[in-house]
Amino acid sequence: MTTVDAIVLAGGRASRMGGVDKPAIVVGGQSMLDAALTAVADCARTVVVGPHRPELPPEILQAQEIPAGAGPVAAIAAGLHALSGCEFPAGLIVVLAADMPFLTAHTVGELLLHAKESGSDAVFAADASGRPQYLVGVWRRSALSAALNSLDSLVNRPMKALVPVDTVMVPLGGVDDCDTPDDVRHARAAAGRAAAPLPLDEAREVLRRSISRLPVHRLRLAAARGAALAEPLVAAEALPRFDVSAMDGYAVSGDGPWQLRRDIGFAGGQRPVGLLAGEAVRIATGAHVPDGTSTVVRDEFVEVSADGLLHRLPDTPIRDDVRRRGEDWQPGRELAPAGTPVTAALISVAAGAEVGTAAVRGPVRARIVMTGDEIRSEGPLHTGQTRDSLGPILPGLLAGYGVTTVDRVHLRDTDNAFDEVFTAATDCDLLVIVGATGGGAADQLRGALDRADARLLIGRLLLRPGGSTVAAQLSTGPVVLGLPGNPYAAVATLLALVHALLEGLTGGAPARPLTGPLRNAAEISGPAPRIVPARAQPGGGWIGDPNLRTAHLAGLLDRDGLAIVPPAAVDGEMVEFIPLRG
Repeated sequence: MTTVDAIVLAGGRASRMGGVDKPAIVVGGQSMLDAALTAVADCARTVVVGPHRPELPPEILQAQEIPAGAGPVAAIAAGLHALSGCEFPAGLIVVLAADMPFLTAHTVGELLLHAKESGSDAVFAADASGRPQYLVGVWRRSALSAALNSLDSLVNRPMKALVPVDTVMVPLGGVDDCDTPDDVRHARAAAGRAAAPLPLDEAREVLRRSISRLPVHRLRLAAARGAALAEPLVAAEALPRFDVSAMDGYAVSGDGPWQLRRDIGFAGGQRPVGLLAGEAVRIATGAHVPDGTSTVVRDEFVEVSADGLLHRLPDTPIRDDVRRRGEDWQPGRELAPAGTPVTAALISVAAGAEVGTAAVRGPVRARIVMTGDEIRSEGPLHTGQTRDSLGPILPGLLAGYGVTTVDRVHLRDTDNAFDEVFTAATDCDLLVIVGATGGGAADQLRGALDRADARLLIGRLLLRPGGSTVAAQLSTGPVVLGLPGNPYAAVATLLALVHALLEGLTGGAPARPLTGPLRNAAEISGPAPRIVPARAQPGGGWIGDPNLRTAHLAGLLDRDGLAIVPPAAVDGEMVEFIPLRG
């Protein structure tokens, strides 16, 4: 099998792009450099030629043409020189320019196949118009070295000066380059149209795995509801911290009957003095038992005789109603692993373990953005306007998951409105945007995400309603969750994704889904997964609503939650159920 190396050209001046770092431009959720590197992922060695990029993994070689910006011929020579020191030199060299967002491993595979079958010195791709793309090709190493050595100068030479006579052209798709801002806009639009919808489970996994985590900080746990532990929760003190009574009753020493003393032990009060053999003292639940205590006998198991002696009633069980020091946990015990969500239960456990602060990620802060010129929150409605029936309830829905809403804004349908929102998103971790996710004239969100070089996480969702959902992470950190404009579709999609999204941000452990039988699943299921309102049934399971209107939330009245119904489901099929909160 012939060894293959790769040279990826990621330099140049990009004069027609205003001097920007063209390989770093994001199209369809990945940079053009990442597209090229993915296309050559199966090559034995890869060298990237251009300015040093510290983010690249160490197994990728890096080189710089001399002088910088000296053109593709000089860059190829620098790449070949970087590979010359490698053991077992490759017989074939893939050469790619990192300005083609739709390059794939299939493209490279086709070129390699023709190179091996034809025996030619070089094989190049031709675009849809038949134009040769000399920077998408496969060279025989010997032919490339000979061509470079034949030139008296490598600086600013055109690629045609390097192309050998014995070449093959292969028409291939996805080899259109981006040389101008218009090229980038067209490529981004094409990427948006071509994005395959993700099944819900895959979309959730992408959110958990691909979102950059929030920074770790120490926080008082009582104020960290909705965050997740960044390190294990370890007990600072034993629980109980000392031996305490588990019941209202009597602390006794030795076998009865016992002489009852007059003092009483109360929880939080002074500890009774130590017991002598044959003594007993009245004690309350939670009180520190005195030294010398053999056990605590609960009230209902004893009686006091006229002479002041305490007697155990006959036929009562023998129990030790004392909670011993450390029987729940000892100092240093791990009580919860990293990733555990900060819930009311965890806050309570931490308080019992004398842990007041912890290293956490979160809680998540969100800004809600309602879009559309037709939406009006307050005041009388004018012709063509509709009331914002969704925006006022979203903060409450998010609060149920521990998310704090910093504010809620209304955005007009203008070309650059989202650009301003993204720039101002310095005080939040999550932008929940309702509307503008489709492909209509007023739907500006996807283009704005591309302009912001956002990393696309979800292009579309394989769920009805909710297919136009989009999720991305801005280079500045905040995650953008774009929800459909219809109120029911927005709420249903938010509830379907919110756990995974928060787990991605905070590093929280994945929530366990609630599943059960959907009694009328066959009536609801269609060619794509559906998410419908459902109500609980006596004896277990749910009944879902087969008919649904998405323009309002009336379908959620008197319903217990949402059921996610897979395609071709049968009655009684086990489905995921999302309870409604608030």
